[in-house]
Amino acid sequence: MMFWDRARRRRKLIKMLAAAFCVLTFTQIVNAQEDYQPSASNLKAREWFQDAKFGLFIHWGVYSVLGDGEWVMNNRKLTVDEYEKLPAFFNPTEYDPAAWVALAKAAGMKYITITSKHHDGFAMFATKQSDWNIVDRTPYKQDVLKMLADECHRQGVKLFFYHSQLDWHNPNYYPRGRTGETSGRPESGDWYKYLDYMDAQLRELLTNYGEIGGIWFDGMWDKPDADWRLAKTYKLIHDLQPQALICSNHHHAPYPGEDVQLFEKDLPGENTAGFNQTAVISNQLPRETSDTMNIAWGFNIGDAHYKSTRQLIQYLVRAAGHNANFLLNVGPMPNGKIQPEFQTRLREMGQWLSRYGESIYGTRGGPIAPRSWGVTTAKGNKVYVHILDWPDATLALPPLADKVTAAHFLKDGSRAEVSQGPGGMVLEIPEIARDEFDTVAVLELSQTK
Repeated sequence: MMFWDRARRRRKLIKMLAAAFCVLTFTQIVNAQEDYQPSASNLKAREWFQDAKFGLFIHWGVYSVLGDGEWVMNNRKLTVDEYEKLPAFFNPTEYDPAAWVALAKAAGMKYITITSKHHDGFAMFATKQSDWNIVDRTPYKQDVLKMLADECHRQGVKLFFYHSQLDWHNPNYYPRGRTGETSGRPESGDWYKYLDYMDAQLRELLTNYGEIGGIWFDGMWDKPDADWRLAKTYKLIHDLQPQALICSNHHHAPYPGEDVQLFEKDLPGENTAGFNQTAVISNQLPRETSDTMNIAWGFNIGDAHYKSTRQLIQYLVRAAGHNANFLLNVGPMPNGKIQPEFQTRLREMGQWLSRYGESIYGTRGGPIAPRSWGVTTAKGNKVYVHILDWPDATLALPPLADKVTAAHFLKDGSRAEVSQGPGGMVLEIPEIARDEFDTVAVLELSQTK
């Protein structure tokens, strides 16, 4: 992802990038796909995406060999020559794509987003643009993305490709950005040749792996004033697969041609991580928030700061209340296995969703704006009140546009007592109706909205 997770370095980089982000460059805006009109299949894909609500993020690459996160090349100041030794040690003989997809489904996830190329430039697929890829450089010699794509198609899970626009390995990524300064690359290069290289790899991903859900970009923040030639790249994607959704983790308001707005480590409208200082929320596009299960995105052997299942479920619920999806990350080990700590939490989330999923899937943000006590979601004539942090036996709610004709708790179907008046409603919360993660009251309204 965007930043390494060592606190001191992270704070320093956030300050640097925050200053850069304050300048929305004219070049980026005019070069976006201004005349883009989404196809019918794209609009349908957007609706599906909003209904899906929950996805699995996978950060996996040769960096996992060192067990120190996906930014290890930059953080340890490794040169290209030094880093190129890693693929020889990457041999994921225990990689089982069928098990990965089955785990995502067991967690209640509807799609997977996996790193096709991270900032180290290493392609996790059989690209013909360079030998810096998993087939040519590792003893495994297999295209793990093709294996995963085939399995996703078999099991009915949509697949998205994360693709880094930033590249610490390619010599034509020049002038340099704000990261990767110690890679030892020559101080010369052809920027537009690099963009041609990136587009050629994207063409491969869009033609050799069947229908995909979309492309998830990251790294444009490294050179915020560069000509990223967005119009050409976005047109390439939409021409090859019109339904594919373009998502970009640049932390600005969406540019023309983008189909989803992303929020890293924050809910829409919040900025606790420091990444979304200049982001303006779009009401026209689907939203997605991404976060880690511990701290690092890529495998980090020393990172045991795991979020609890309760924290993760409540974040999923709050994301839905903010009208956003939740993309939850795992960083597989270099042998291809997903850590048991990740698996346990994912399965527990799936168990909760098997009981409460109707209040998440297919919903939109509810009529009551997010509160400290929780959020609301809505679907048809039902409003789901998600009570996440409220100890009292009653909860005051603002008035709704339509009358509540019936109410019950999703936990056991028992009746919920709601008193209504001109100033709002009061919901009674008996102890027996409470859930340890999320007490959900279902309000049925007189009219379908």
